[in-house]
Amino acid sequence: MEADILIIGSGGAGMFAAHHAANQDPNLKIIMSAKGLIGKCGCTRMVQGGYNVVLHPEDSIDKHFKDTMKGGGGINNQEMAWTLVNDAPKRIRELETKMGVFFDRNEDGTVHQKPFAGQSFDRTVHRGDLTGIEIISRMRDQLFAKPNVITWDEIRAVDLLIDEESQRLAGCLMLDNTTGEFVVVHAKSVIVGTGGAATMYKIATPSLEKAGDGMAMCYRAGTEFLDMEMMQFHPTGLLAENSRLNGGVLEEGLRGAGGYLKNSKGERFMQDYDPDRMERSTRDRVSRAAYMEIMAGRGTPLEGVYIDVSHLGKENVLKSFPGMVERCRDVDKDLSEDPVEISPAAHFQMGGVKVSTDCETEIPGLFVAGEDAGGVHGANRLGGNGVCDSTVFGARAGDAAASYVSNLTQDTNIPEAQVHSIIEDIIAPFEREEGENPFHIRNDLKSLMWESVGLVRNAKDLEYAVDQLSVLEDRVNRVSVKGSRKYNLTWQELLNVRNLVSVAKMVAGSALMRKESRGSHYREDYPESNDENWLNNIYIRKDENGDLSYEWRNVEQTRINVSEIEGYKIVAK
Repeated sequence: MEADILIIGSGGAGMFAAHHAANQDPNLKIIMSAKGLIGKCGCTRMVQGGYNVVLHPEDSIDKHFKDTMKGGGGINNQEMAWTLVNDAPKRIRELETKMGVFFDRNEDGTVHQKPFAGQSFDRTVHRGDLTGIEIISRMRDQLFAKPNVITWDEIRAVDLLIDEESQRLAGCLMLDNTTGEFVVVHAKSVIVGTGGAATMYKIATPSLEKAGDGMAMCYRAGTEFLDMEMMQFHPTGLLAENSRLNGGVLEEGLRGAGGYLKNSKGERFMQDYDPDRMERSTRDRVSRAAYMEIMAGRGTPLEGVYIDVSHLGKENVLKSFPGMVERCRDVDKDLSEDPVEISPAAHFQMGGVKVSTDCETEIPGLFVAGEDAGGVHGANRLGGNGVCDSTVFGARAGDAAASYVSNLTQDTNIPEAQVHSIIEDIIAPFEREEGENPFHIRNDLKSLMWESVGLVRNAKDLEYAVDQLSVLEDRVNRVSVKGSRKYNLTWQELLNVRNLVSVAKMVAGSALMRKESRGSHYREDYPESNDENWLNNIYIRKDENGDLSYEWRNVEQTRINVSEIEGYKIVAK
């Protein structure tokens, strides 16, 4: 297949990229592909709380920027963070006026903005407590008005293809899950927006499709990564015994509205960890506090803690959080009347591919947006900055890719030997009579990452994890797959776990390297933040032997010295 722009992923980043690229030039041929269903898979549609944006006259871009930098432990890429907060109001106006998104309103008709943790101003716009569904549904509807955007359901990306002569991106090898057939897309540019790999952990919030596919493909293609040790754990993942709802997010607005977090003794334990902000502290600190309460023996029967909003009033909870009430009812809990068991759950990767503010990578023609890209959030993402990130940088990626294509003077060539080599490797498991089971490998990976590269880390556990991830990688290469290639779930799981292990190796290796605690990264053997030696980013790339290569670089403080931000220096506890 031929395309001007191939978009891999159909969440907020992919959708906005498609709209912006099509608006730049309606004659472009754009293909948007998802390994699930377009607009029905991914994590943007799962966003509950809302979207951080400066709209109120008493708020300011400067305040939002400083909140983002403070939350990120000062290691954010300042130009990307500044771009995020500056572009957000434009994207909100576009969502409302062009996409038809209707956010909740105040009585005077202005957009309602609610409190969220880590914010110095109530700036989170929302649609009830199911904001993501509203955003994705409206953007999906508007694609029907853009006939040059072709959508592919259930076609997953396997690997990026590089023109060996020009070293520019030439396209992508895809797999049609319904037929088991491979498809080579010869594309002038590719935008990657598949999301992160938090599903490598035992308790995780993302949709089941997410497996770090985009990150793994970019790594194999030779891009540079940064801050991969920074894995955010959401503090309020629902605990649901023997249910796939286990780990499903109970939104941050519950804490923002005044919800209490309690241990098994009924104590509001945040008093001991962040007495000034209590439950409205940042995600990293609340998650770690809950984990420490559990490990200290003050956990609930399901090894979690409680969230309690009953004191806010039954009618108020039912009106303000209908989606969350319904989610809890699905596991026979009444959020409006009773405490509900929750646990920290792996949620979001702050690290990712190194990109420019226009989402360009070092490989010409390759653009990366959303959770696949690193830099904007530093060591910890503020709740409400996630969908803001995907829409802001998805739009910029679409604009930049369209501009790149329009300025091309020479086409690329598909490297046929590269294509056949990848296919041979991918179908090899069908030739093995006996071998490993990818589902077993996935379970072992989840346990390893949860226990050794989780919320509280130390050198011994991280060294063990690095060794064991190499063992898991060897096991991945020995998997055996039976049956047809059509809708072969074992084969699909192999492709998923292959990518997850690749990303997990970067997470564990970087976590071992950073000998301090900052944001979401907590080392019990180095419990303090150390700006003197560690106000830097850890960069990773694949070396010529296929191994991980690390490099430290000081943070470029292009707009503000982070030490000047009020409340920046928070000592890890």
